[in-house]
Amino acid sequence: MDSTLSSTNQHDNAGSCLERTLVMIKPNMISKSDQIIPEIEQAGFVILQQRRVRFTPEQASDFYAEHYGKMFFPSLIAFMSSGPTLAMVVAKRNAINGFRQILGPTNSEQAREVNPKSFRARYGTDTLKNAMHGSESQHAAEREIRFIFPDSITEPILSGDESTQYLEKKVNQTLIKGLTELCKTKPAEPIRWLANWLLVNNPNQPRVTLP
Repeated sequence: MDSTLSSTNQHDNAGSCLERTLVMIKPNMISKSDQIIPEIEQAGFVILQQRRVRFTPEQASDFYAEHYGKMFFPSLIAFMSSGPTLAMVVAKRNAINGFRQILGPTNSEQAREVNPKSFRARYGTDTLKNAMHGSESQHAAEREIRFIFPDSITEPILSGDESTQYLEKKVNQTLIKGLTELCKTKPAEPIRWLANWLLVNNPNQPRVTLP
């Protein structure tokens, strides 16, 4: 996969987590990326990662494996491997469903009838060349993000009061203890000492009690 790097429904009930989803601008509309990206950001989505990719037919087949055996599958693979694609990980509360709403129906002609302001209505031409892709579910988002961004974290992002509480309960107290011990010990290499101390005193590491 040739690529150039630049620069995830479940938590909605709590209302405190940002969800990630995968968005792709397909080969027929990548020339409009500079126009489409600001629209995504204006809709309240934050772009966390961005990558320009060129799928091989094999990679496109793996990405769209759920459609294997369907009549349109060969045409889809040929289209998605015909040119570069811009893939993005975007985040927002309820990002998956939220982006699907502004993306519009799969068929661009139908999108123009039921949601004329959607991306597919304005940029797509038909069911195949429908301009953009958006993950359909949390499971799909996690799989697709890892497919294109192997090192990406797909867990929801804490935000607001929940992140503040997490820092106060899980991070700040541990850091204060570590820094206090650092001041008492006065090691020759304080950064290395603190790093090792945090590894040993990580409150999230599993504890095994021997019989």
